[in-house]
Amino acid sequence: MSQATAPIGSTTSAASADPAGSHTGRTRPARVALRSVQVLLALFYGIASALPKLVAHSSAVESFDRIGWGSGAMYTIGALELAGAVALLIPLLQSVAAIALGALMVGAFIVQITVFNGQNAETPLILMVPLIVIAWARRGSTGELLRLVRRR
Repeated sequence: MSQATAPIGSTTSAASADPAGSHTGRTRPARVALRSVQVLLALFYGIASALPKLVAHSSAVESFDRIGWGSGAMYTIGALELAGAVALLIPLLQSVAAIALGALMVGAFIVQITVFNGQNAETPLILMVPLIVIAWARRGSTGELLRLVRRR
């Protein structure tokens, strides 16, 4: 056997070089599709969801007034959505971001049911599906984040 050839049982691979575990057992098209969904969700949360709250668009102000939470909650939720959108694009934070945005969607679903009589209640449920997939598929990044935090 030549020196350039690695033995069959070698542990050196692209999967072990990826600390987030995002390449483990997935084909390139699956990785590209998952990353594309992450980018689309980040754009949605950053532009369509967070921005109206952060600029106090009349529709967002009206919704939060109807809920009875006021502008403080509107800005807070907008900031959380924007932070989640950015974190979806950072490999070390992507799984945690999907979990956090999923938790926001649980809250949004409850508000849609209780305050808005179920109007648009399906939207948070639909958004939770790809968030759950991302959280699961990128769960290795959560382990890496925990290891990094524990070292400090």
